[in-house]
Amino acid sequence: MRGTLHIPGYIFFGENSLDELKSIKGKRAIIVTGGNSMRRNGFLKKCKELLEEGGKVVDICDGVEQNPSVETVERGAKQMQEFKPDLIIALGGGSAMDAAKVMWCFYEYPNLTFEDVVKPETMPELRNKAKFIAIPSTSGTASEITAFSVITDTKKHIKYPVVSRHIVPDYAIVDPLLPSKMPKSVTANTGMDVVAHATEALVSSAANDYTDSLAIHALKLVFENLKKAYDNGDDMQAREKMHNASTLAGMAFTSASLGIIHSMAHNIGGEFGVTHGLANAILLPYITKYNSMATEKVKFIEKELKVDNFIDALVELSKSVDIPMSFKDVEDDFDFNEDKFSEVLEDMSKHAFEDPCTLTNPRETSPEEIKELYKAAYYGNL
Repeated sequence: MRGTLHIPGYIFFGENSLDELKSIKGKRAIIVTGGNSMRRNGFLKKCKELLEEGGKVVDICDGVEQNPSVETVERGAKQMQEFKPDLIIALGGGSAMDAAKVMWCFYEYPNLTFEDVVKPETMPELRNKAKFIAIPSTSGTASEITAFSVITDTKKHIKYPVVSRHIVPDYAIVDPLLPSKMPKSVTANTGMDVVAHATEALVSSAANDYTDSLAIHALKLVFENLKKAYDNGDDMQAREKMHNASTLAGMAFTSASLGIIHSMAHNIGGEFGVTHGLANAILLPYITKYNSMATEKVKFIEKELKVDNFIDALVELSKSVDIPMSFKDVEDDFDFNEDKFSEVLEDMSKHAFEDPCTLTNPRETSPEEIKELYKAAYYGNL
């Protein structure tokens, strides 16, 4: 089988690996970040100081929302066009990294359209003006290592996955000090996101020996360390293992791609605003059960993890970190009322079927089958 493994040029990992910002070559750096957590916890200030110690002029583009929008990307790209950085640093969760990647595209090509970006065949080569550094604050999205970005069209209520080898970062800095400040719910949601990434990479129709080795080790690390990190956020060994697991799973799925867990999560997230990690976590056992009919890889996972039933193990792990087992049981600010779910179900199923991640799902599917899977995950019928 022919294949490709695409990873950044450099991955710096371990405590205080953030210090590498001083030595990376560049003259003008812009930091793209989200809300207040990076500022509140001192990481934004530290990154700025490290860059300045390395002789760089620094600008900050903040305010990236939880589900980065087309409007936010356009705002950031305009700021970059005015500042003219040669280094773009994405600092924060997956949202900051996803937004920064697409801002980068429009910075280098101001006349590009969003339609150009979402099609791999029309995405131009980057690195004409800037290189990209990704610094994740959560252990889950793996955007620091991947060729993926997800941007939300708030007017159409659709999440657009952008897939291109050109947006794989040049440097990933995987410092466990950043996720050590995450609240418990974020630790849980992003941790289960790692499980979804690794599982889908393993069962993907494009999986290979390289991606399998990365993905299965990532799964082992999560099953050994997620509960520890959830129970005690100051357990730096567990934090480091989870942070590494996220990056390993990202290395796997950026080459093997994903499946309908992500296709469905993109669309239910676009409709209801539910965070990507939580959507993946809820869908995970339902889709794994569905796909297990079409692949032997689930048995391989059971053998490697030394569990009798992987789906049961997924449910047990989710419950141990307080993940709800259905969308109707999701609390917080997400409006999962039954009438709205029924109203958007048809369109969600159609869009999920058309999502690029569906192409490498191990089991052939249809909008009708995806609709039934949505219903199962909404009502909790595993």
